[in-house]
Amino acid sequence: QLSIKLTAREMDEAMRSFAEKVFASEVKDEEVRQEISPFDVEEICPISRQEMRAFLPGRKKRLLRLKTIALAVPVAQKSITRLSTIDEVISTSPIYQTVPDFQRVQITGDYASGVTVEDFEVVCKGLYRALCIREKYMQQSVQRFPRTPSQYLRAIEGEVWRASDAGPVFTPPVKDGQDPFETGSLAENLGYHVQMKDGVVYIYGDKAAVGRNEPKDLPYPSLEHFVDDMNFLLALIAQGPVKTYAHRRLKFLSSKFQVHEMLNEMEEMKELKNNPHRDFYNCRKVDTHIHAAACMNQKHLLRFIKKSYCMDADRVVYDAKGKQLTLKQLFQQLNLHPYDLTVDSLDVHAGRQTFQRFDKFNDKYNPVGASELRDLYLKTENAINGEYFATIIKEVGSDLEDAKYQHAEPRLSIYGRSAEEWPKLASWFNKHRVYSPNMKWMIQVPRIYDVFRSKNFLPHFGKMLENIFVPVFEATVNPQAHKELSVFLRHITGFDSVDDESKHSGHMFCTKSPKPEQWTSEKNPSYTYYIYYMYANIVVLNNLRRQRGMNTFLFRPHCGEAGAITHLLAAFMTADNISHGLNLKKSPVLQYLYFLAQIPIAMSPLSNNSLFLEYAKNPLPDFHQKGLMVSLSTDDPMQFHYTKVQCELITSYCLRCWGWARVGLVFRGSQQHLQRVRHAGPSLGQPLQQHGLCWQKLLASNSACGCRSP
Repeated sequence: QLSIKLTAREMDEAMRSFAEKVFASEVKDEEVRQEISPFDVEEICPISRQEMRAFLPGRKKRLLRLKTIALAVPVAQKSITRLSTIDEVISTSPIYQTVPDFQRVQITGDYASGVTVEDFEVVCKGLYRALCIREKYMQQSVQRFPRTPSQYLRAIEGEVWRASDAGPVFTPPVKDGQDPFETGSLAENLGYHVQMKDGVVYIYGDKAAVGRNEPKDLPYPSLEHFVDDMNFLLALIAQGPVKTYAHRRLKFLSSKFQVHEMLNEMEEMKELKNNPHRDFYNCRKVDTHIHAAACMNQKHLLRFIKKSYCMDADRVVYDAKGKQLTLKQLFQQLNLHPYDLTVDSLDVHAGRQTFQRFDKFNDKYNPVGASELRDLYLKTENAINGEYFATIIKEVGSDLEDAKYQHAEPRLSIYGRSAEEWPKLASWFNKHRVYSPNMKWMIQVPRIYDVFRSKNFLPHFGKMLENIFVPVFEATVNPQAHKELSVFLRHITGFDSVDDESKHSGHMFCTKSPKPEQWTSEKNPSYTYYIYYMYANIVVLNNLRRQRGMNTFLFRPHCGEAGAITHLLAAFMTADNISHGLNLKKSPVLQYLYFLAQIPIAMSPLSNNSLFLEYAKNPLPDFHQKGLMVSLSTDDPMQFHYTKVQCELITSYCLRCWGWARVGLVFRGSQQHLQRVRHAGPSLGQPLQQHGLCWQKLLASNSACGCRSP
């Protein structure tokens, strides 16, 4: 066994040049090519036989056997995280002791990596550095890095691993009788001065410190280091030996799962039946990817529209260029009557006509194609101060509470057009008391700077960043002066970056990129540009809030739904978890890195089916079998679902299982007729991989639908 040690080094000019060439070829051919890219790998990855013969002559086989690196990573003697054999793990681990005696899969003998020893060492060093890069950025931003890979990294370095409490800070649940909107416990004013510089918010002790350039002692990200790390990863995922090794490892993981399933399926079914009061309907289900403007199903929205018309027909609800309109007058102006509306005429369901058409999908947010109804029912700012939207969301929250075991994390939008967006959104939240114990909230930032700039709403991109982050910093420094916003921030768990990823800017983010204050063109910045500056501000914000004992935020962008593979690379460096991740199937190296780092991926097959990827081609089951940390989410129930909110995740789960089961059920069209299909795949009832674990402890997770991966 060999101990791998690697010290961080600066990216040289040759590596940077190679990364730029790879990026340029990717952007150039993205829209027209379907063949293999520099990041892809063929389904069959042959190793040159002639090279192997030259490298592995018969007389040197024994020597090679001694040089081959074993499956278990060696650990320094002083480390307290020494890895045990499989028998020692089974005998000492409490997790093994609490589950039935499943048959285990173990590989013995020389470890065949599929690449030469020299290439294998290069691969391992590259993967090691990639994981160190992610660990560094997660720790810097007060986000999560799993314990298991952290233990392996410390073992490789010959250091003793110790648990750290430097992770994210979450707001504790509201206790019985406690007011979730109370302001009595808000922190005092620190008196700091907040100012944005080069797209990143800096904290100063006072205004005089600004002139002296003496910011507070907080971690401020380095653009140069970020670009160097990004270029290294970009070059790594395009290297042939790394792609071959990652591809073979992923195949091995998938095969291992299938063998485990074949050996232990009956034992698992037996355990499920013997577990009382535990089934899929009463296990905890959390929808981590759902947009507030579409969190209701279309029948719910239609019913609310009719109800509001019956109760508020003569109420002034709309301001049309200074002219006040009642609800009845608004419908008359649209030549509509709520009584005549149906689910079909509401026309908010996304079908095949939205495939590869994100513009048409966005139009589905307009009931009956009328933006006036969207403004009235699905917006927080309107003539009635978002009352209808708040009522709908509270009804959805009530349905979640009735379901008892289901939770959701809706996303509300901050556009960055004005600094007043945060106070207005917080006022809406507090005024209408939009709270449910089964809900937490996220903030999504649409990447639509080009729209605002073309209409002269913003002078440059830096102003957009300032409008997004400075109000949050000011509320963190002085909560007493921003009480409503401070209360609202307690219920927020993270930030998201959203928009159509298939749009290309053609700009490669690098140290020569214009600073946000210098980005004055109407062209939209690249995805990586957005991601870096959001991450950089979250780094400073989280460290400041952690010092104050406040909750911190996770960065959880939409990523990998379409567009270049570099989106997933940027998210690997900066994001705690992502939504979609479909394009991971195009890059075996990134897919393997996401597996090693156990980065959570919230996938939405029904949403993808209407936008970018047909249902049968969705990689979710493949990712699950390989051990990636995947979960199901609804995305937009109004566009993709027909059932009530507590059934939407169940519908997604059933379609996921049955779609690949021996006999499946597929819902198609507005009539929801059932069509039986036959397709080989995993058996019904497989769970979603849990964080950092290869199997679930049923009693702890309150779930009885578990099929443990090996």
